[in-house]
Amino acid sequence: MSDIKVPVGISNRHLHLSEEDLHRLFGDDSCLTVKKPLSQKGQYACEELVTLVGPKGTLTNVRVLGPTRKQTQIEVSNTDARTLGIEPPVRDSGDLKSSAPIKVVGPKGQIDLAEGCIVAKRHIHINEDDAAKLGLKDKQIVKVKVDGNRGLVFDEVLIRVHPTFVLEMHVDTDEANACSLKNGETVTLLVG
Repeated sequence: MSDIKVPVGISNRHLHLSEEDLHRLFGDDSCLTVKKPLSQKGQYACEELVTLVGPKGTLTNVRVLGPTRKQTQIEVSNTDARTLGIEPPVRDSGDLKSSAPIKVVGPKGQIDLAEGCIVAKRHIHINEDDAAKLGLKDKQIVKVKVDGNRGLVFDEVLIRVHPTFVLEMHVDTDEANACSLKNGETVTLLVG
């Protein structure tokens, strides 16, 4: 089997809000306003922005992504974490137990989260049919090769399988900058 080319999506700092936290930050009658759809079906960037506050610093104009979720989740890079003065763990989305605390400030209020901030583990979204054809399973760990004058091999890349997923690898800005990756470029999934 030949190696598989996978398009890349670079994730800047962002957050997913619970319905309750959305109302705390933006008001009782608030709802998310779609700015633009994202590559994964049903996901979108919102017009709503917040400020993240840590013990050492703040990050302003942090984008909310929709739709709302069961629990508020903040995703930052390691560089962002240093700016904020926090130590979020590297985790899969949704794995928030004992993650970093953080304060989120919106136009109508603020929330002080005891946990909820992570550095997202680099991962590949793929739908069930494509995963089956390639012999990939949900939560499998693979390697990905990046070509170019700053080429490298990413180890510890998580496969995430779901019926609605569109094939795409997600890395944060630190990871993309390390190898000069740009949105939409392709990397090679190394199949054993």
